Amino acid sequence: MNDWIANLPPAAAAYLEGRRLDEVECIISDLPGIARGKAVPASKFARQPYFHLPDSIFYQTITGEWGEAAGDEGFIERDMILKPDMSTASAAPWTGDWTLQVIHDAFDRHGTPVPFSPRNVLKRVVKLYEEQGWEPIVAPEMEFFIVARNLDPAKDIEPMMGRSGRPAAARQAYSMTAVDEFGPVIDDIYDFAEAQGFEIDGITQEGGAGQLEINLRHGDPVKLADEVFFFKRLIREAALRHDCFATFMAKPIADEPGSAMHIHHSVMDAETGRNIFSGPQGGETDAFYHFIGGLQTHLPSAVAMLAPYVNSYRRYVRDHAAPINLEWGRDNRTTGIRIPLSGSDSRRVENRLAGMDCNPYLGIAASLACGYLGMMQEQRPSKQFRGDAYEGEGDIPRVLGSALDLWDEASELHDVLGPEFARVYSIVKRAEYEEFLSVISPWEREHLLLNV
Repeated sequence: MNDWIANLPPAAAAYLEGRRLDEVECIISDLPGIARGKAVPASKFARQPYFHLPDSIFYQTITGEWGEAAGDEGFIERDMILKPDMSTASAAPWTGDWTLQVIHDAFDRHGTPVPFSPRNVLKRVVKLYEEQGWEPIVAPEMEFFIVARNLDPAKDIEPMMGRSGRPAAARQAYSMTAVDEFGPVIDDIYDFAEAQGFEIDGITQEGGAGQLEINLRHGDPVKLADEVFFFKRLIREAALRHDCFATFMAKPIADEPGSAMHIHHSVMDAETGRNIFSGPQGGETDAFYHFIGGLQTHLPSAVAMLAPYVNSYRRYVRDHAAPINLEWGRDNRTTGIRIPLSGSDSRRVENRLAGMDCNPYLGIAASLACGYLGMMQEQRPSKQFRGDAYEGEGDIPRVLGSALDLWDEASELHDVLGPEFARVYSIVKRAEYEEFLSVISPWEREHLLLNV
């Protein structure tokens, strides 16, 4: 037991210094990004090298229903072997006792990674980069809303009351006063993040009422996806301490901007450590343009992973800080693909399509997969867009059904992400979409009941 504790990551070790560990939460991300797993006494965790969960957790929809597993063998709910990745051991500082969280990886009984586990999907894509001598680097940006408690789904979501006693106001992007309104919640976010060993690059007020953005330092895709996975839970717990909710819905409030998970990408040469998007003299390389070309070519088919729910498509609204097409431009936030201002060493490509409601492992995997295909196939992008991209035509799916149709036909993406994952993902998302279509909305009752 003491040897295990001695080898914890520094932040987890510091959290437990002088204290007795009570419990370990053994967790794994399902397809929506919900933490599934078991809580076990620390003494048992120290003796147990793995534990079991049924693979059915990856067939579960966001509502708790189940997608039907197609195939000759049907759906028999095999046990997976879940092994801890101790590098992810992290505090759970909101609990009443001294608890650690540890992310686990899923394997079948032969020791093969389970292909539809989201963390395994991302690892598969990263490995393809490594086989080419490349090291992908990402930096996610997380947007979310702090809202008043909402206990009745029939009621509209409302902004929370700020420190001043007034509801959070919209159209206050980058306002420090607006950030101060959420001071107690933000203080807890910082405290929890410090206890978990996460480095926040900054917190800003976004354009929506009660909308905040957290930027994370760039780094390894799997590590950053782990952090976003942890952060979603951390932020929710911080909000609950102050009688409010944190929501990562793509579009929680009508007429307000949606919440994105912008993903910045660069690719390093593993041998030299140089950014392959920049040449010896600092110019833009073929790899840079091919990465953009891959995003433009393949992202429409990947939108079902970046915008995984019916609500996700409400975010893609003209002039509401979300893209409507896949034009690319330098320092242009109206385009779906943006090239931020940077020096040659930090040249990067920003994908602005992903919503904050996507699973971080799958969103990052999909984006990297599109760029990988572009570089392998040497795809050229369209001409750089200059001006307001909202004046152009939309070229991305506008509803989940259309996105799933494109996803089902995307054999090249399936080969990169894993054909078995692609099959299971489609099963689950089709089940969610069909369940949504069975619900009659207030709009339909209001305008159609007596008028058609």
